[in-house]
Order: sequence, then structure tokens, then C-alpha cells
Amino acid sequence: MIEFGKLNTLTISNRRDNQIYLDGGELGEIALADKDVKGQVGDSLRVFVYIDGKNQTIATTVIPKAQADEVACLKVVSLSHAGAFLDWGLPKDLLLPFSEQKGKMVEGRSVLVRLFLDENNRIAASMLLDDFIQDEAFYYKDGQAVTLMIADETELGFKAVVDHKYWGVLYKNEIFQPLRRGQVVSGFIKKVRPDRKLDLILSQEKYGQKVDGTSEKILAVLEKHGGYIGLTDKSPPEMIYDTFAVSKKVFKQAIGGLYKQRRIVIEDNGIRLVGKD
Repeated sequence: MIEFGKLNTLTISNRRDNQIYLDGGELGEIALADKDVKGQVGDSLRVFVYIDGKNQTIATTVIPKAQADEVACLKVVSLSHAGAFLDWGLPKDLLLPFSEQKGKMVEGRSVLVRLFLDENNRIAASMLLDDFIQDEAFYYKDGQAVTLMIADETELGFKAVVDHKYWGVLYKNEIFQPLRRGQVVSGFIKKVRPDRKLDLILSQEKYGQKVDGTSEKILAVLEKHGGYIGLTDKSPPEMIYDTFAVSKKVFKQAIGGLYKQRRIVIEDNGIRLVGKD
């Protein structure tokens, strides 16, 4: 059975007039939109199948930026009387209807949307994520690896969509890298709370392990740069992250430990390896 708005594996049923036709089961033959695909009758192709605005069934080997039931950050490419149209990687842009919009639409700006099928199995986008994303998650375990889509920043940290289905929270004091809305990152379930809501974390590495690892990175960078780098515990967090991919707090702990071990000297404008004057 064909899954509209998703990838399907279909068999080539016919070739005529330089056109490939696929076996669509109950739908009959489906013409392949791509003209440069090679294949013989009986071959299988992995294709994306959807119904366009003219109610025509389309099959293509081009994989879009998102499929039905997925969350994606897509750019607004045009505005019309029907709504906004988004670039989703296919020749025909994706409709974001007025009824599914939040805030003012601006061409060139990216929006966070969830793709869905309407009553006619046509694929469209919605910015009303709470209509689709659930607060209570099931079948997850503490420590389980997941894919996260970063959503809104809050007082606690960041809301994130877990595996396109559930809301979770990344806490501010456990984020050691810059995040932006629409960014896709790997993460872990830190804890499944009693109310089935998800606490998330980007790394399972313990804080002490992170400090120790950063200490080794600092020593390696110092050796590479002749024993001196122009960073201290007073440097901007962005500079520290760009160099070592850790928070300023972790960096300060690491150089503090190295200083106590008499492996570095902390100067006004940088740090220096002991013995590298």
C-alpha cells in the first residue's frame, strides 16, 4: 500500500516513450517524474510519493528535506493568496496554509514546521507544533540515544522535539554549545519523569570527565602553538567554545586544575605551559 508523503519502494511496471511507470497497486501505474533515471521493468526504485495541488500522484527519486509526520526548518520562498510556500527540496514548493501559520511570514526567513497529510492526502506544513507534538512520551528509557530538533528557548533552557514526536527539555546549566532554532542534534534521554515528560541532555559524559578531557585538549593546543594561547578565564565564552567546544565554566575548571598541578602559568592575556618561556 502506498504511503503518501513518504518514501516507498516501487517496481518498474512499464517503460514507454522514454517514460518510466511504477506499479502503484490499487492506484494503478504511477509515472516517474524524473527523466534521467535508468532502470528496466522489474527493477525496484526508492521513490517519494505525494499528491500535488492538481490532485496528481507524483513519484520522484528526489528525497525532500522532510516527509510527512516529520518536523523541519524550511525557508519561506514566496507568499500568495493560499498561504506561504516553503522550499522542501522538490520542484513544487510546499504549502503552509494561512490556518497553520503563527506570526508574520517573511520571504527568506526559515520557519519550524511539521509536515502532515490533509483530508485528501495532500502534504502540507503547519507551524502549530503543539497540535502534533505530544508532551507525554512512551517507550523511552533513561540514557537512550535520540535525534533532537531545537525549538524555542525558554527560561529553563531549550524545548526540543524528540524523534519528530515528543517534546523534551534541555536545561540551560547542562548546555555547553551554542544552539539555534531549527538545529538538528544528537542527544540522550537524561530522565523520563513520572509524568512521562522528557528531560534531555546532549552528552552522557560526566562533568568530571568533561573537565579532564578539556585539560588534555588544552595541553595539546598549547604544545601545538609553542606553549602559549591567548585565552584566559576572562575570555568571552564564544572564543572558548570556538577553540575547545566547551563552556566557560568547564574551561575555568580545567585551567584551574592544570595551574594547581603546576603544568601551566596563567598570565594576564593568556596561559603558558610551564617551561615554555
